[in-house]
This record gives sequence, structure tokens and C-alpha cells, in this order.
Amino acid sequence: MWLMALSLSLHSAEPEASRPWGRGGCFLLLLLLRLLRLSSGYKGNTNTPVCGKPWWSEDSEISRHWPWEASLRINNEHVCGGALIDPRWVVTAAHCIQGTKKYSVILGTSKLKPGNFTTALLIPVKDIIIHPKYWGRTFIMGDVALLQLYIPATISKYVQPICLPEPNYNLKVGTQCWVTGWGQVKQRFIANATLSPDLQAAEVFIMNNKKCNQIYRKELIIPQIVPLVLGNMVCATNYGENLCSGDSGGPLACELQDKWILAGVLSWEKACSRTQNPDVFTRVTEYSKWIKSQIDSRALSGLHPSTWLLLCWLLHPLIGS
Repeated sequence: MWLMALSLSLHSAEPEASRPWGRGGCFLLLLLLRLLRLSSGYKGNTNTPVCGKPWWSEDSEISRHWPWEASLRINNEHVCGGALIDPRWVVTAAHCIQGTKKYSVILGTSKLKPGNFTTALLIPVKDIIIHPKYWGRTFIMGDVALLQLYIPATISKYVQPICLPEPNYNLKVGTQCWVTGWGQVKQRFIANATLSPDLQAAEVFIMNNKKCNQIYRKELIIPQIVPLVLGNMVCATNYGENLCSGDSGGPLACELQDKWILAGVLSWEKACSRTQNPDVFTRVTEYSKWIKSQIDSRALSGLHPSTWLLLCWLLHPLIGS
């Protein structure tokens, strides 16, 4: 309604000859719709919460279900974890992407190999957006990627998005969070060890970046002036068994005022070399704006040309010709 009201006020405020809209009226419409989209974000629906929450499985006393958990696959083989943040979008680590291979995502299950797809969803990946500052495995920066799904995931009890944190959110040291994945359980340090058939979850605590940096510096001969753990990273540990291979790209989920947010994306696979080493994640607050801008721009560009023509035609009398 406010869009129509604004158009009417613009129309009545100036005489026909002085109005600069002309054929640019549709461009104005595009700009206004973009502002609407940027201020909206994912709102869910009346039956579904804006942010998902973990819940206890009915058939198990010890297993939680994490409804945003995603398994990134190549030829139906699990390669990395991920997190659903929108019905059409999954966040994972950039280093999980291997060239131009065809990827798919499985949602809605804690099983590495679901026996049936009553609750699980298998959706092909339509497009992949890697952060432009990603440097690669030699020195990981910008280790975050967006997966656009071919069709939106059906939101249900088993499939729900996790919320993105605001860019100014301060993830305090000592905050209790959870990291999940299908990583190795018993034979963590054996090459090509079998992944867990069931999704694993570990309670972790946010660690000070300087302390985390000191732990890793002890193992590498690098000048002290060169930090390994940067401000766009976040460390977490449970001072014991950390999750390992197979969990890269998986979520670091933290509860904030009864809302679950994606605080990190598991980045450093080398974190599993020793159990006392903390896991190192991409700090999502540093990339929230970029993630939202990519989702919004794709949403607008995805509208069919006939949709734009119809909207322009409907507003034609209001914004001039």
C-alpha cells in the first residue's frame, strides 16, 4: 500500500511536463521493490517459526534433531556439511566446492544414508556463489559459500532454517554453542576413516581468538607478526573430542534469546589434528550483509520478465509514461 501511496503522491506533486519519470518509471519500481525485499528477509509463515529450533527425536532418548542441518553431496556421497538459512539457500564453506561438479543437498534427516525420503529432501544445487575474498586452502580467508537450490525446500517439522546473526552481534567468549556433523567418531585420526551413520553433536564454548591463535602458532614456524586466526574467524572448543573430517562447512549454532543463529561455518580441517585443538569457523557476522545481498539480488533477478511488464503496466498511470 505504501508503494501505491508514494506513487500517487509523486504523480500529484508535479505537473506532467516536469515529472522526470517517463520510461524510467519501471526503474523506480525496481528500486522500490528492492528496498522492500531488503527490509523483509525470510519471515516463514503462520505455521512455521522464523528460526528453527533443535528438538528431541521421538524414537530416541539421546538424539536431537537439528532441522537446518544439510549434507552437501557429489554423486550422492557426503562431502561437507551446511546449514539452511532460507528455503532456497544453504550456507557452507568455500573450500568444500570442487570445481564445476554437480552438487545436491539432503535436508530433514540425521542419517548419512536415509533409508526413505518420508521426511528427508534431496534437492539439486542450481548455483554456487563463493565469497570473492576466498583465497583457497593455503591461507583461508572468506571461507564461505552460498548454495542456491533448484526448488525451495518444503518447510516442515524436520526442515527449518537457522537465522543469520546481525552484523553487530557480539559473540562473547564462553558462550555455549553446538557444532554438528557426520564426522569420524572413534577412529578420528586414521586416514579415510568411516563417517558416522548418524549426525553427531558436540557442545562447545567460544574461545578467545588470541588464545586460539597461540595454540596454532606453537605448531607452525611463522613470524609472530603474522596472525593465523583473524578477526573474520571464531574459535570454539569443548576441551576434548572435537568434530572432524566430514564436518567442514557445518554450522556452529548458538541460542540467543530463545532464537538459534548461525554463528560460524566450520573452516579449518586441520583443527582435527589433535583433540586439544579448537575448531576454527568462519565468523558469520562478518559476512551477514554479503549473504543477504546475494540472496536479495538473486530473488529480484529471478522474476520472470512478464512479471515486470505486468507490474509496470499496472503502475503505468501512477508513475507516468
